[in-house]
Amino acid sequence: MVAPHRTDEKDTATVTKVTHLETGCDLETPAEPCAIVVVGACGDLARRKLLRALYRLFCNAGLPSEFFIVGADIPEKTSEEYRNLIKGSLRDLGGEDVSEEAWRNFSSHLHYCTIDPETDSPYAPLANFITETAKQRNIPANRLFYLAVPPNRYVDIVQDLGRASLAEEHDGFNGWARLVVEKPFGHDLASAQQLNKNIQEYFQEDQIFRIDHYLAKETVQNILMFRFANAIFEPVWNRRYIDHVQIMAAETLGVEHRAAYYEHAGVLRDMFQNHMLQLLAMIAMEPPSIFEADRVRDERIKVFRSLRPFPVDRLDDYLVLGQYAAGEGSNGGLRAYRDEPEVDNDSLTPTFAMAKIFVDNWRWHGVPFYLCSGKRMSKKVTEIAIQFKEVPYLMFRKVLPESIQPNLLSIRIQPNERITMAFQAKSPSAKICLQPVTMDFHYASIHEGDLLDAYETVILDCLIGDHTLFVRQEGVELCWSFLSPILEACETCENRRQSLHLYKAGSWGPAKVDELMNRDGRTWHAARGS
Repeated sequence: MVAPHRTDEKDTATVTKVTHLETGCDLETPAEPCAIVVVGACGDLARRKLLRALYRLFCNAGLPSEFFIVGADIPEKTSEEYRNLIKGSLRDLGGEDVSEEAWRNFSSHLHYCTIDPETDSPYAPLANFITETAKQRNIPANRLFYLAVPPNRYVDIVQDLGRASLAEEHDGFNGWARLVVEKPFGHDLASAQQLNKNIQEYFQEDQIFRIDHYLAKETVQNILMFRFANAIFEPVWNRRYIDHVQIMAAETLGVEHRAAYYEHAGVLRDMFQNHMLQLLAMIAMEPPSIFEADRVRDERIKVFRSLRPFPVDRLDDYLVLGQYAAGEGSNGGLRAYRDEPEVDNDSLTPTFAMAKIFVDNWRWHGVPFYLCSGKRMSKKVTEIAIQFKEVPYLMFRKVLPESIQPNLLSIRIQPNERITMAFQAKSPSAKICLQPVTMDFHYASIHEGDLLDAYETVILDCLIGDHTLFVRQEGVELCWSFLSPILEACETCENRRQSLHLYKAGSWGPAKVDELMNRDGRTWHAARGS
């Protein structure tokens, strides 16, 4: 947990510092007064994630000293009814230990505003409420709008916010205005470009925060520190020493309540266009000249520009698609994807994909990146495995009959965040024998209590105005440009049914993955061995 905040004065702005008791590491948190508006406040995302994150930040002194939260949604509710809804969600859905005193203090900042989409100005009441509340508290009307709604509602809501003058920024009392949107950012390149054009009618690029919550996970952020703050790794972080990189994001859940969306998206749109390519960029990017948001995002953009066009005429050599069939889990039988509610009985939507991708630049030319993600897998785990090249072992040829296992660096993103390095050492014996040993760093070993979760981190950065962990529109378009030819080839090919490999729910995916890896002379390591 964190200590109560203190205010430090700076020449340009005032910030609040939250200090971790264990390490003395200061967390910069916002001090500017603001209104935090959650649009879609009665929905699942708002209740399960966002209000819980705001409550936890409040309890840990991570919010400004002056703020108010407004839940905005269509159902008619009073503020008191909404507070009771959120209090119940914290206890029942999130398992949160809600202190009565903490809740009383937090809920005094929590309000609700009903939105009537049938009126000419649905968000006029919200604009009036924000203006009047800010004036009563004598604070600038800084506004953060978090759209916790399906993406197909983004454009209409943004237009309504703009027409209510809620997107305008002025020096003085009106303050700043920021917009937070979740992925997916469009369905393809054209829709992503159109979505951005519609949003930017009212919000400029520096006002928009496109969330990829994978980037906010503690271990993902630590990739940059691990690489660029340690002199022993960066010199070998290239094609001369690294044989290949594996990135696995496995989920045990099926499509659940997202089936209607997933049928039109599939795993490539749902995971690869954002999460998987962002993780690749964190591993492959060059060191920025300085650790600033624009410089870090510039380097990620350069990786996307360097992606080798996918060989769509030879998909079988570079791509494995799968769909989960019936299988067994820890709690019994698991149904097939085609048996899920709202899924077509003859669906060809992939729930699993493994792609071999190359980054054509000086550092990575010729090094394959194997990206793999699927639903209804054996374990819920996200991990990056960096396998180094084999050593020239000729000096051991008379005493070691077998080849020496190459070094393997594993970065576990979730769960049980950790970094491990496997290397070879001599067994304590008169005979010369090697055995693999591991250096292991667990985050839990240096941090007591809960880490900030991804939503707490991104909310803090939005309030501060830090874009480092967010996706720029250019990056969105470059990722869609890379992925669109693959999607078109997969969805229009004549042998689409034969190219979709079924795998048992609760397994590690189709056997075709191991066939492709074996053909390349490699073995899949990421996540499976833990």
